Amino acid sequence: MADLMEKYERLVDFITLKESVLVAFSGGVDSSLLVKAVKDSGINYLAITALSPTTPKADIEDVERLKETLKLNHRFIQTEEHRREEFRKNDAMRCFYCKDTLFSRLIDIAKKEGFNCVLEGTNLDDLNDYRPGLRASKRYGVISPLAEVGITKKDARELLKGFGIWLWNKPSSPCLSSRIAYGIPINEEVLERVEAAEEVLRGLGFREFRVRHHGDIARVELPEEDIERLCSGELRQKLVSRLLRLGYKFVTLDLEGLRSGKMNRLLDG
Repeated sequence: MADLMEKYERLVDFITLKESVLVAFSGGVDSSLLVKAVKDSGINYLAITALSPTTPKADIEDVERLKETLKLNHRFIQTEEHRREEFRKNDAMRCFYCKDTLFSRLIDIAKKEGFNCVLEGTNLDDLNDYRPGLRASKRYGVISPLAEVGITKKDARELLKGFGIWLWNKPSSPCLSSRIAYGIPINEEVLERVEAAEEVLRGLGFREFRVRHHGDIARVELPEEDIERLCSGELRQKLVSRLLRLGYKFVTLDLEGLRSGKMNRLLDG
């Protein structure tokens, strides 16, 4: 933990030099660590959370809770990436258009309200993944302090755990649009269906999951240790019947298990 605290101190020092910052705060592990470090730095700041149909309601609840716990200077803003035609067509650059919408708004707010820069929570591991959204951060000069000081996802979880912040073991939860297979147009109805399907899994007692939307097909991803549990007894029947009621015609279980970013395989070749 001593080595991790050294990283955290470097993070706080890095932020302190910025003097006043706007922080993109999604309620995930990385942005939660970032916003705590900003708070600990003592500089002038404002944490901002984007609201749109792509945002899971569970994430908003976590934002509200941490906002109260840390006594954050915080604001919600409405973003409308789902209204951009480039975003709605759901191609390989979808993530770029989403982040482009967000960061352009944050940069505008920062300029109008006198903040020196905008920070976001990309960690060191993210730099090795397929993330078109990083192009948007470069375009607008948005800074990623966790990546800058070498903090990984594992580091972020361990630090939050050490600080007693319950979000340390929160499963990764990208925006709802990431559940929709590339090429299937994104609209509010589809986003609502995906979120409702995942709420069914949450209500059945599962903690980590994805419902991948392939048109009429819902492809359920669970950690390998949960697959047997779902397949035995009445849980499977409950899941199938409830997802069919949501409008899916077929409900499938991915036997490979839960893998983050699996939709990107559709881009291969």
